Amino acid sequence: MRVEYINPFVEAAFSVLKEVMNSEVKRGEIYLKPTTMSIQGVAALVGLAGDVEGRVLFDMTKETALRVAGAMNQEEFSAFDELAKATIQELANMITAQAVTKLHDLGFKFDLTPPALFTGDNMEVSTNLGEVEALIVPMELGNNGKIEVNVAIRERVK
Repeated sequence: MRVEYINPFVEAAFSVLKEVMNSEVKRGEIYLKPTTMSIQGVAALVGLAGDVEGRVLFDMTKETALRVAGAMNQEEFSAFDELAKATIQELANMITAQAVTKLHDLGFKFDLTPPALFTGDNMEVSTNLGEVEALIVPMELGNNGKIEVNVAIRERVK
């Protein structure tokens, strides 16, 4: 996985989260995971196809999702209702759109799927990308929890 693909997602996540949370955001240590992995409870997944193929997953606990939805809507959420779900999907849209704009400026061409939202306990996400491992970038949101930006991308086999 080339760093040119990853950096725009990391930079966009940092920028968007700092703006929507209106608080300090710290990037944690980057690490690798297999592309088949358990999610923390709430995950928004965006698929990529074109010059590159793969997916970006925004993974968080339900508590973090409620805090993020609350910050973005300027209200407190006690249940993960339809508005909270739509808000997390919009967060994924905002981050991904910013990253894709940077990648298009670098000459990469690809399309995105709308964010799919997965919620639940003991769930696993699997991506059929062969030998590609997922690069995980934790974004610490202070007292609001953390979101793991999980990127698994490879150049399209032609």
